[in-house]
Amino acid sequence: MSKFNKDDQTNPMIKTAWVAFSIDRNSPVPVFEQICKSVRAQTASGELAAGTRMPPTRVFATELGVSRSTIVTAYEQLVAEGYLKSLRGSGYTVCEMGPVELATQAASVHRSVPVSEASVPRPFEAGLPDMRLFPHSQWAKTVSRVCRTNPKRMLIGETGPGNIDLRRAVADHVAEWRGIEAGPHQIMITAGAGDALEQCFRALADPEDRVGLEDPGYPPLRHYAAAAGLKPHYMTVDRDGAILDSDATGARLIVLTPSHQFPLGGAMSPSRRLDFIHWAEQNNCWIVEDDYDSEFRYAGRPIPAMAGFNRLSRTIYIGSFSKIFSNSLHLGYLIVPETLIDRFAATARQFGVKASYMPQQPLADFIASGEFYRHLRRMRRIYAERRKYLMDRLAGDWRRYGSFHDHQAGMQIAFHLDRSLHDIRVGDAAELAGLSAAPLSRYCHDRSDLNGLLLGFCAFTQDEISKALSPLEKILRSM
Repeated sequence: MSKFNKDDQTNPMIKTAWVAFSIDRNSPVPVFEQICKSVRAQTASGELAAGTRMPPTRVFATELGVSRSTIVTAYEQLVAEGYLKSLRGSGYTVCEMGPVELATQAASVHRSVPVSEASVPRPFEAGLPDMRLFPHSQWAKTVSRVCRTNPKRMLIGETGPGNIDLRRAVADHVAEWRGIEAGPHQIMITAGAGDALEQCFRALADPEDRVGLEDPGYPPLRHYAAAAGLKPHYMTVDRDGAILDSDATGARLIVLTPSHQFPLGGAMSPSRRLDFIHWAEQNNCWIVEDDYDSEFRYAGRPIPAMAGFNRLSRTIYIGSFSKIFSNSLHLGYLIVPETLIDRFAATARQFGVKASYMPQQPLADFIASGEFYRHLRRMRRIYAERRKYLMDRLAGDWRRYGSFHDHQAGMQIAFHLDRSLHDIRVGDAAELAGLSAAPLSRYCHDRSDLNGLLLGFCAFTQDEISKALSPLEKILRSM
């Protein structure tokens, strides 16, 4: 057991942490991870307050009797997870975390942010972020600062493609996270992914043209295609992604979710990606890449986008802030090839711009300040814990009802039911019980071989997931 407590001699207003660490040298868990676990727990309990300075690496290493590199590794991991921040010359300090969820305290996570009962989604509703964890205070400060210092930027600016600062921030984000090299002039801010898809259909196809859609896939896509007068062709999805069959080759454009297929999960294989890219190049057609939740990958870095795969040659990229930040701002973005900039600009002038201009400058500033990425790292960590908890439960007693594939990504799990169970019946019964276990078969159009449930986990604490699993299991057992 080691304790450290020294006041900062250069600044008496800053206190260095008094932290108790117990290192088990016989444990198979690496020492640096034991340190990380202790800091996470003491941050969650309030023992380590925001702004507290951590012990210097050399001193802390001496106190624990370990190498300095072990302490540096632990600190850097905690920086990456959003628990600590590092400033040149100031060492490491504890971040403002807000309510934090760890596996041992799931039930008490959200009490500091009251949310109306009407705004809480039904358990297992897929694709929703947990808005109870939204950084309300930091966001309010950013909005307030823009209102004080540059209020015109909230209402007046580039009405077509969107706020230039936000477009620059998006360009930096996709270069770092998705491997896409694009300038701000190629980016258009939209009112979410749905608005972006509608703009693609209007700009790239004429009524009666054929559009390729994944089967199973995102149901609103069918409505967007119908509203544009397009004829859908449904492409079967297998373990390598959508299949480019002979009928699909006659499509004017194809919509894909290659980095994380919805709703089945999984990433499109490199060879399948090349098939689609070659088709688009040879036929002067277009691929629309809907990249709705790619930031939520829980092992390694996100898979590079197809748009980066072919350098935006024949691919239009769609991203959204609804999954990774807030589903109430209704902001997304389009990234188009240089050759399509004028065409999309003309479409925007013809049909008007739906994206609200007011939140765009605050969001740009929020990203530039680093708060956006601190929030994103925190969400990835918490969602990973919730995902693991749900998978552990499904892999246990739930094996008698079905199975699932661990794609190490996403905001929901596709649980494939045993043949003796019917997903429509189970889904309807779950809805009557106040749950949202969407049947996989309802995401299909032509195929009839899918039988399962789509179980979202991001918007719910482990305690909420546990309580919701009990009535759902009763439904399965009764059938």
